[in-house]
Amino acid sequence: MKHPMYMNPGKPPQYFISCGIVLATALVCYAFSDYISYHIAALLLVLAVSAIAMVYEVYPVLLSATLSALLLNFFFMPPLYTFHVNTHEDLLMLLIYFVIAVVNAVFTLRLKREERKTRERAERRNTLKLYTTLFNSLSHELKTPIATIIGATDTLRENHSLSEGNKEKLLAEISTAGLRLNTQVENLLNMGRLESGMLKINPDWCDVNELLYSMAREAKASTHSIEVVPNENLPLVKLDIGLIHQALYNLVKNAVAYTPAGSQIKLSGNHTGGMISISVEDNGPGLPEDSLLEIFDKFYRVPNTAAGGTGLGLSIVKGFVEAHGGTITAKNVPAGGALFTLLLPAEANYLNKLKNE
Repeated sequence: MKHPMYMNPGKPPQYFISCGIVLATALVCYAFSDYISYHIAALLLVLAVSAIAMVYEVYPVLLSATLSALLLNFFFMPPLYTFHVNTHEDLLMLLIYFVIAVVNAVFTLRLKREERKTRERAERRNTLKLYTTLFNSLSHELKTPIATIIGATDTLRENHSLSEGNKEKLLAEISTAGLRLNTQVENLLNMGRLESGMLKINPDWCDVNELLYSMAREAKASTHSIEVVPNENLPLVKLDIGLIHQALYNLVKNAVAYTPAGSQIKLSGNHTGGMISISVEDNGPGLPEDSLLEIFDKFYRVPNTAAGGTGLGLSIVKGFVEAHGGTITAKNVPAGGALFTLLLPAEANYLNKLKNE
């Protein structure tokens, strides 16, 4: 989106506002004309034109410069209320005033154009950097599971003397690689939806306790303990169940990936003041303090962590939460571990919950 200063100069509001600023300045100067000379009025008017030049394009500035010169001549320079100029010095001052205002507008326009070009070059460099990062990540994240699937299927097809145990092991490798590949493709598709603005929220009544239990069953990991802290006082709330389910899945899988084996992951929910909060807490090593503000950025990965991942999971979580009008925060727990909290505005219904029970 363009900054307001780069709006189309043909749009009427720029002309109206520019003229309004000049007229307001002239009116103030005229009110104090008994106390200030027309030289001071000229300085104040050129200051107003300079301020306009900092905000708008060249055409409104040229209009305001012309208008200010006419107002200066008619209301402040003797003889008053006429466009006649008595002395050559006043005529020269009026011409210099107009030239300064115009030159100021032209130079300001050039500065803004250079600023725009610099910003566009920086954006292109950032885009190229992001694509490079994504390509490097995908070259590993997609190639590895694909190679695993191809290798395992070739072994199953060509080696007919495999034991049942080896067959099961290869099939497990294929399943793991397929799930990993599916996760990466889902992340890319979700990020594409967020970037394109095509994401639409479809809220429906949701039992948060049931959502958390479902998540614990789905994300079950043999190396970690995933527990739900039930809250029987939670009402039914309206959420896009699919998006929040995906957000929680990413958070739980992230906790599993970045905490040691044997770590505990807790899921909990709470409802206060029309807001539903859902927390994912682990008792791992926690997050580096200098990463807490960047952890939800696209392609960001915590330094010195194991290779793998595209750095899209948490940014997708943030996108899904913000699509609900909510926020997500990450912090370290004093006792050790990381705590992610989703805070979402949600319509609640206690009566429906009682009926369902």
